[in-house]
Amino acid sequence: MARRRQIFEGKAKVIFEGPEPGTIVQHFKDDASAFNAKKIGTITGKGVINNRISEHLMTKLGDIGIPTHFMRRLNMREQLVREVEIIPIEVVVRNIVAGSLAKRFGMPEGTPLPRSIIETYYKSSELDDPMINEEHITAFGWATPPELDEMMSLTLRINDFMSGLFLGVGIRLVDFKLEFGRLWEDDQMRIVLADEISPDNCRFWDTKTDEKMDKDRFRDDMGGVEEAYQEVARRLGILPESGPTDMKGPELMQ
Repeated sequence: MARRRQIFEGKAKVIFEGPEPGTIVQHFKDDASAFNAKKIGTITGKGVINNRISEHLMTKLGDIGIPTHFMRRLNMREQLVREVEIIPIEVVVRNIVAGSLAKRFGMPEGTPLPRSIIETYYKSSELDDPMINEEHITAFGWATPPELDEMMSLTLRINDFMSGLFLGVGIRLVDFKLEFGRLWEDDQMRIVLADEISPDNCRFWDTKTDEKMDKDRFRDDMGGVEEAYQEVARRLGILPESGPTDMKGPELMQ
């Protein structure tokens, strides 16, 4: 098997050169980090679960017309995606008070918000991903006003769809992070959803018990991290009861 050229290794994924021009391979790791890599660990089977969950959600979003970089899953830990120019902005959608929003304003977690709040952060681990506003984004040239408008429009559509999708399986979508990229096709450019959507970058709470089903269990040393990730996948219908080690082949399980 030909050795692939590694392009980049992040906290949760390794990026390899793809088999065709304009493609890359995302390899999902079991490594886990929190608080901008101040806490490091391993969540057994996380890479397999996140690969499947992200594949499922990106496919569902593509079905309703949300442009994404996702092409297809290659194996249990890897997926083929279109190569994009990542915009260095993290878009965070908050539907319920939790995490840093609760700390900043001294509000109890679980407080309902009158409407969803969208925040933007500069994607820089060295700077601890500082919060930014539209003026920073346009002044520093990270995105143009039309690009930012498109990102916000897509974000609202994604939030509406995913909130309903997860509510249907007994999960409250508390908040989540999105990343976008510029996809160049000939001389045309469009903004597409990139990176991943998984329990690594979403807060999921059980609708009946408010039990946390995401990386907060790792952040806060709550235990049951692997089981929480698996439960999200089971509720989405993409993981058999026997767990991730029994998942075979690249076919999509319904």
